[in-house]
Amino acid sequence: MIEKYYEALQKRENLRENLVELRNRMKDETVRKQFASLTGDGRLLLELLEEEDPKVRKNAAMILGELRLAGAADALVTAYEREQTLFVKSAYLKALAYLDITAYQERLKERMEELLSYTPAIEEKKHIDEEVRALGRLLEKAEDNKSHAFTGFKDPHEMLLLTGHTRTDVTLKEIGELPADIRRKTAKHPLGVAVYTKDVRAMANLRTYRELLFPIRLKQDEGQADELADAIWQSGISDFLKECHKQDTPFRFRVEIRADMENDKRASFAKKFAIQLERASARWLTNSTGDYEIEIRLIKKKDGGFAPFLKLYTIPMRRFAYRKNAVAASIHPSLAAMLVALARPYLKENAQILDPFCGVGTMLIERDIIEPAREKYGIDIFGPAIEGARENASLAGEKINFIHRDYFDFRHDYLFDEIITNMPVRGKQSRGEMDTLYASFFEKSKEILAPGGTMIFYSNEEGIVKKQLRLHTEYRLIQEFVISEKRHFSLYIVGIKG
Repeated sequence: MIEKYYEALQKRENLRENLVELRNRMKDETVRKQFASLTGDGRLLLELLEEEDPKVRKNAAMILGELRLAGAADALVTAYEREQTLFVKSAYLKALAYLDITAYQERLKERMEELLSYTPAIEEKKHIDEEVRALGRLLEKAEDNKSHAFTGFKDPHEMLLLTGHTRTDVTLKEIGELPADIRRKTAKHPLGVAVYTKDVRAMANLRTYRELLFPIRLKQDEGQADELADAIWQSGISDFLKECHKQDTPFRFRVEIRADMENDKRASFAKKFAIQLERASARWLTNSTGDYEIEIRLIKKKDGGFAPFLKLYTIPMRRFAYRKNAVAASIHPSLAAMLVALARPYLKENAQILDPFCGVGTMLIERDIIEPAREKYGIDIFGPAIEGARENASLAGEKINFIHRDYFDFRHDYLFDEIITNMPVRGKQSRGEMDTLYASFFEKSKEILAPGGTMIFYSNEEGIVKKQLRLHTEYRLIQEFVISEKRHFSLYIVGIKG
């Protein structure tokens, strides 16, 4: 079957169509090996780089790369440099990504400098940008990208502790327990808590926020990708990065856009922004799809502009280092830490505690960090979660008994002082099924809770919770903390009488 394509290429029959079909078939590794044995040193494909049809040159180049023919690198670089059709040029670069380009690195760097210093016309910008992206990825792969070491700040800076929920009071209280010279100016922010300090390591150790971001202050709002990239580069971002890192070598960045935009528009905006930021910084900031050190976070504002933030992956964040394993339903450790901080006044010292829907153990681990317990049990019906929980607990230095079992079949020799859990979310289940689950939860829990025991659970089923409290008069609602009004999540503190 594959021989017919080789013969057609030799005869120069329907070159464009046959090359496209050949590429599709070569996705199969067996077919690729068969064609490689036929083409040998690739001379036939190398000859096709001279064809008049640009799409023939494009597909021939890609096949040469996909075959990983080491001897093709020189011909591909030469063809790339002489190519006049813009949409073909990036194909040579994508093909070279499969090969060793060490000998051609300086020539390719010179081309990148030329592209970044060039202002393309409107009709050619799309293809020039594609060439820049492909060339950037190729050089990133070839260059020795050394990581930067975070050293801290000499002067105070504004930081945003992103909470993702309305209970910023918990994080404010946690910050308030730090020495006054560390926390300096602290205030609520629409996205969390803003702090003005130079002690980033103290902030990095706090547990109740999700992310640490640095606001990028612009002279004026910009809504277009190119203009926004220019404004961010002119904001002094390079001085900021040099201040807190040993090396002043180029940084690898990624772009993250948080906005109500269609996926294709978001992707297009991100690409334009990243290319222009590379161009404006002369690649001191280099876009990287994987091995990035910083993130430029663009959050859409109500007025249509963007609020830019900087996230440093160079800052050591060890507060949740134990969380090696997670499953789809896992609670974020910062949220679990915030919930147990809210529940702290109701946590019994040296208690015997149980999580009936423990997942990978995050709630139990965070609960024990804030108030050590005597005995800790975690139960879950999902086996992989239990396996992950055991490893997480070991990494956290926690001794927790994890049991792969349905909570409603669980039996134990003694009663528990406390049940603490993140309740299962509805998902594809009906309201009736969730009603049954909660009814069983309340019934089962009264069997294993000691008199005067407490249930602490996180749920977005307010109506069902209140219904079960009415039906089960042996329980009393001690406290309800609203966590997310929009998503209807609350933390419930429920006591059992006795």
